[in-house]
Amino acid sequence: MAKKKVELTPEEKLAQALVPKEEQPYEIPEGWKWVRLSGVYQINPKIDAPKEIDAAFIPMEKISAGMVSEFSFDVQTWEKAKKGHTQFADNDVAFAKISPCFENRKSMILQGLPNGIGGGTTELIILRSEFVIPKFTFWLVSDENFIRGGKQTYSGTVGQQRISMDFVKNYPVPLPPLADQQRIVERIESLFSKLDEAKEKTQAVVDGFELRKSAILHKAFSGELTAKWREEHGVGLESWEKKALKDILDVRDGTHDSPLYYDEGYALVTSKNLKNGTITDDGIKYISREDFIKINERSKVDIGDILFAMIGTIGNPVVVENEPNYAIKNVALLKNVGKVNPYYVKYYLESQYVKDKMKKEAKGSTQRFVPLGYLRKFEIVVTINDEQKEIVRILGSLLAKEARAKEAAEAVLEQVEVMKKAVLARAFRGELC
Repeated sequence: MAKKKVELTPEEKLAQALVPKEEQPYEIPEGWKWVRLSGVYQINPKIDAPKEIDAAFIPMEKISAGMVSEFSFDVQTWEKAKKGHTQFADNDVAFAKISPCFENRKSMILQGLPNGIGGGTTELIILRSEFVIPKFTFWLVSDENFIRGGKQTYSGTVGQQRISMDFVKNYPVPLPPLADQQRIVERIESLFSKLDEAKEKTQAVVDGFELRKSAILHKAFSGELTAKWREEHGVGLESWEKKALKDILDVRDGTHDSPLYYDEGYALVTSKNLKNGTITDDGIKYISREDFIKINERSKVDIGDILFAMIGTIGNPVVVENEPNYAIKNVALLKNVGKVNPYYVKYYLESQYVKDKMKKEAKGSTQRFVPLGYLRKFEIVVTINDEQKEIVRILGSLLAKEARAKEAAEAVLEQVEVMKKAVLARAFRGELC
């Protein structure tokens, strides 16, 4: 007769899960224990429920990244939700096991599920424990040590790499008593709340950059910025007049051909390479010397010219400041012929008025573009050269100040995430309770 399996007590389960002293990653407070994850958690447990009742179904795209435990779900019958899928219940903790979702921290505490149960993507690992409160578990699988360790075990093809289940099962967990777990969770959430408040205010500075820039440009090209200058120099607004781009610049475009591309050679700048007032190397293409010479016979770029994206994200004007060593395609070339300050034109083309007008009148259904003929006839407001210089001077100062504020805010945002990781590191060393 088969022997009945003896159920271990909680104390016996913990004793079996203990990590030997020589394998413990670092010192932890008295009363804590180093335990193997599989010794204190059920991993991917099964659920027994009537097949006809409602349940949640959660695909990966409905799980938010970034240590926020946010998700949504569809409602299906339990029979459909569980079939071939990962199963879970309220108060379980789930985390993605596949890249890049794992390192992006797609994880959640399951709560509010129909009938308390659900199924979801097979790319989840589910943790359930009688020894660990769910929120402590959630922060544990968000900790940088867990993420870094899991990434080191990736296997599979790029974009489809998964962490090792042996890593998960054997991961050493610094386990405090339940009361300490609760205090640690409360401390983490208190600190994160303050960091999130700072992040929200800082994000507002970043998000408001374009609005502030738009307002400054509107003041510039409505005459407000230089009202005092005109008064001091006896210049009136009647000196402002509309002119087509073709009347103040030599408006051309790059090649219409599709040259062969190589791993190296002469750079070919396209609309995609014009970003934030500069030319980027992102996705740059290279052509032969023969094609480079052929293109530049028609549309050679010189210092002081303006480049303007004609297709895709229309606009992003760039004033050429350094000796160019590239050819252009899908880019308008506004050649400087000495009739207008190129930076004045650049700023004008960055104004919200121009952006809205170009967007409205662009052609094409799949990929929007503006024809060269349209650009040649496009009218901008032009003032006398001295006022153009003054507008460029003021805008350069104001927009540089705004750009510095944005860069500082972006640096703070990056630091917030670093600080959150530091909070979790301290938490699991027992430095927060």
